[in-house]
Amino acid sequence: MVEIKSNREIEIMREACKIASLTQKKVEESIKPGISTMELDRIAENFIKSNNAIPAQKNYPHPDRGVKPFPATLCISINDVVIHGIPSKKIILQKGDIVSVDLVVLKNGFHGDCARTYIVGETTTEKKRLVDITKQAFFEGIKYAKKGNRIGDISSAIGNFVNENGFSVVREFQGHGIGRNMHEDPGIPNYGKPGKGIRLEPGMTLAIEPMVIMRKSRNL
Repeated sequence: MVEIKSNREIEIMREACKIASLTQKKVEESIKPGISTMELDRIAENFIKSNNAIPAQKNYPHPDRGVKPFPATLCISINDVVIHGIPSKKIILQKGDIVSVDLVVLKNGFHGDCARTYIVGETTTEKKRLVDITKQAFFEGIKYAKKGNRIGDISSAIGNFVNENGFSVVREFQGHGIGRNMHEDPGIPNYGKPGKGIRLEPGMTLAIEPMVIMRKSRNL
């Protein structure tokens, strides 16, 4: 069931989203060769709590999947790890690493979800393209997040853009609705056909999450 938020609820939700964005900036400022992913996690958790908010991913349960609660504030995925990487003192960032950081903030009963990908120092041209295409795919999807469009319009825009640029989207994971719960309906795949799926309405709040890999592109 899709939860439609009131204008007041959306304004409250903006605060969680703002803190999530500012937390990403704190993480970005700290990323450098030699730092552990656990240290980045500590920096993020302290900043979120200093803003009287809650790091919502920490101890997030997955009872329906039979998985232990997530142990950290950040999902930090290095290089070929797609999502949900667990911070560790043993994982030390190296020059040229691609670092994807996903975080969720809970403030005043609403969630803000924010993912970013960073490059540690310099890296190859192809890796830079991967990051750039993923970022632009996000904005290609947002273009279609308008009243009267359908979820498939967002999904197809992302998938087609990625495919046209020689990369592939991850099909096993997707974006989602967000609000009082971290994960709400609707699911937002990163591939699909325009004109398909539920119709978009004012008050829907979405976490659009392109996930792109260096793999031979295929038909969508």
